[in-house]
Amino acid sequence: MISGIVMIFVALWFYQSAIKAKVNNVLVWVVIGAIGFFVLQLMLVNLNIYILESFRSSEGGAAYEALQGADRKNEGDFLGFAGILKSLYLEISPSVVGFLIIALARLKFITKESFTVQNLFSGLKEMFLNIKQSFKTPE
Repeated sequence: MISGIVMIFVALWFYQSAIKAKVNNVLVWVVIGAIGFFVLQLMLVNLNIYILESFRSSEGGAAYEALQGADRKNEGDFLGFAGILKSLYLEISPSVVGFLIIALARLKFITKESFTVQNLFSGLKEMFLNIKQSFKTPE
């Protein structure tokens, strides 16, 4: 769910950046940004699953899973403070890393500005201000 919201923000951010940079085919860049983020998200989630399963395989493998069930196999791993941190990492890291990679692509191909942290995230504040303004009703 978090990644879906981030993907909507990426599409809006690409749209505003492409309009501001006066790039041809604005909607094509919006689609490229959204699909690019989705593909990155899919790859990074699968990477997290692969890492998680590699840790779990040392606990007994497929035979244990068939006997006890996948839910019971890692019952204690996500409990306590360390478990909360693991859960947060597995949920948030694909969205954050995907967003950073998409931000680099936006900087290189749409805005064509020099690489600085300021330029990397430029336009986000304006995007959120425009979203905020869209909820105000004229009196």
